[in-house]
Amino acid sequence: MQSTEKRLRDFINETFPVALDSELAAEESLFDAGVLDSIGVLGLMNWLEREFDIYVDDDDVIPENIDGIGPLVRFVERKRAEAGLVG
Repeated sequence: MQSTEKRLRDFINETFPVALDSELAAEESLFDAGVLDSIGVLGLMNWLEREFDIYVDDDDVIPENIDGIGPLVRFVERKRAEAGLVG
């Protein structure tokens, strides 16, 4: 099975073509890089819920959780752990 980071990177590269312009560092801001905007966040949150079987509460949608590959990986893994999901 692919890692959380690999799955996130694949989704971002396929969904947001501007991400292909350069290799995003794990802690690089997706907003500052022009990858995400408010509409993109909605699509990303919906995908996270489906792909990782988690629930994203409105209060979860903050820069500390979603503005970068690293923060997204940590967020997904935390939500999966809270839900009792392994892997």
